[in-house]
Amino acid sequence: MDSRRSLMSATASLCLLLSIFTTFVVVSNGELQRFTEPAKSDGSVSFIVIGDWGRRGSFNQSIVAYQMGKIGKKIDLDFVVSTGDNFYDNGLFSEHDPNFEQSFSNIYTAPSLQKQWYSVLGNHDYRGDSEAQLSSVLREIDSRWICLRSFVVDAELVEMFFVDTTPFVKEYYTEADGHTYDWRAVPSRNSYVKSLLGDIEVSLKSSKARWKIVVGHHAMRSIGHHGDTKELNEELLPILKENGVDLYMNGHDHCLQHMSDEDSPIQFLTSGAGSKAWRGDINPVTINPKSLKFYYDGQGFMSARFTHSDAEIVFYDVFGEVLHKWVTSKQLLHSSV
Repeated sequence: MDSRRSLMSATASLCLLLSIFTTFVVVSNGELQRFTEPAKSDGSVSFIVIGDWGRRGSFNQSIVAYQMGKIGKKIDLDFVVSTGDNFYDNGLFSEHDPNFEQSFSNIYTAPSLQKQWYSVLGNHDYRGDSEAQLSSVLREIDSRWICLRSFVVDAELVEMFFVDTTPFVKEYYTEADGHTYDWRAVPSRNSYVKSLLGDIEVSLKSSKARWKIVVGHHAMRSIGHHGDTKELNEELLPILKENGVDLYMNGHDHCLQHMSDEDSPIQFLTSGAGSKAWRGDINPVTINPKSLKFYYDGQGFMSARFTHSDAEIVFYDVFGEVLHKWVTSKQLLHSSV
């Protein structure tokens, strides 16, 4: 009997050790969930970036959607990127909220837009039931919809790293301004951000993609109403610089904007003009005039096309007119406006 008990005790101890080791491996691995988007036969990848849009078609959302459909056909769209604040004013109240179909399925109806939509959460999305937007129930309603907190889209020569930026911003915890945020998945801001930063760093370091793009809701560089996000510049930007990230794409400010970095090749692209815009104010920050390439305080969206050697970014207004175009080459390490 004693030998049997000793064997059981040893077995239990071994199982515990294996459990601890397995947990350690999973945590230290730091791999974000991945989705695959195969490149076209010519190796190119094309997508549209839209942010701050879900208003049941109002504030010109439907008109912007119509123009997105036209441009999507023109560039042979592969998928759509949403930079957050997907549903106003307070996200979705549940996975059965009619606002999902009223602001998404019934608005983006063009044939060219019937591709996967990869979305992150914005601060307004966190004011509702943030878990609802992540639910598989929404994908049963509209199979285009993919929304996670943080994840990776592997499009072969382009790899995109989607980051949940709202928990980074400390004022949402301390100065909620009368709003209630759904922090169920973020019991500790510090531990959540630390873990996420580790996951992003591991994923970026392991990437062999020709082009690396990070997508978040909040801006790192912006002269719009909200301006720079201090926490992202302090905690996330150094990781991007160390791991050869080419572009950071965001929403939050309801404008279209292109800024460069003063001490790295990273370009900061804001596409947060999917519906309500024309705020009419510019954040009074001191910037190097050479860093600001383009700013438009109105509705519109952005397209992106990548080949092995070149990238082309185009900003459009609510009428589908080109406002700004930026082209860069990996081979020449030279950019032009």
